[in-house]
Amino acid sequence: MSRDSVQSHRKFAADKGIRITLLSDPERKVLAAYGAWRIKKLYGKESPGVVRSSVLIDPEGKIAGTWPTVAKAAGHAPKVLEELKGLTG
Repeated sequence: MSRDSVQSHRKFAADKGIRITLLSDPERKVLAAYGAWRIKKLYGKESPGVVRSSVLIDPEGKIAGTWPTVAKAAGHAPKVLEELKGLTG
């Protein structure tokens, strides 16, 4: 999920061959509810923004895992996949 528009997500998915629905939250309501819209500090300056984070939701709709701050995307997906495998057996 990101602040980007639905149209932007559609174009990105088409360009990258992504076949899942990407969620859009331009009003930041869901991002804020999940704690992903926060004050960030970059080079000493503070400003609100999206903090890269992940939430794993189980088949019953309950939060099964959280990564509130993902500093680097590289290598993160295997960690989430491992947690997902634990849920699905």
